Amino acid sequence: MKGLVGDDEILADGIPQIAFIGRSNVGKSSLINVLTNSKISRTSSFAGRTQEINIFLVNNSFYLVDLPGYGFARSSGLGREKIGELIDSYLFGSVHSQKRIVLIIDANVGITDKDMLMIQELQNHDKDFILIANKVDKMNQSEYSKKFKEIQKIIGDNKVFPFSTKTRKGLEALSDIIFD
Repeated sequence: MKGLVGDDEILADGIPQIAFIGRSNVGKSSLINVLTNSKISRTSSFAGRTQEINIFLVNNSFYLVDLPGYGFARSSGLGREKIGELIDSYLFGSVHSQKRIVLIIDANVGITDKDMLMIQELQNHDKDFILIANKVDKMNQSEYSKKFKEIQKIIGDNKVFPFSTKTRKGLEALSDIIFD
């Protein structure tokens, strides 16, 4: 595995790309670390830490692409705007083609307006994406059941995969769907 910072030449080499996107602090980097059973992606307890595209080549077989979180940045409004442009360019520019996009939401928060906008954009661009509800370990069974009904009602036919980076709940199912 090799961690690199976004470079168009790397992304044009024909190796499949799996991109991870979501609001800041939903656990994108932690999810990548769990999937790779390593600490290749830098994590932080501060929202908005990732402000660039981080690319990890795994077993010379595929790239895991850790995108900055949308909705928050530790920088000024202009910094947030540039991060938004970076995300849009990678996800929706004609140059890049992802095998799959993993959209991560916080299970406790549910789907926010910014998440809905991202879902709509992914659908509008015919992107193959899956929805992960992370941090289910922080919910009791009653909260979990109620929140998942709400999420499923909002997203309709799209399947939601419950996950916890702490307990690794859902890891096998998630690995199967991401890497198929």
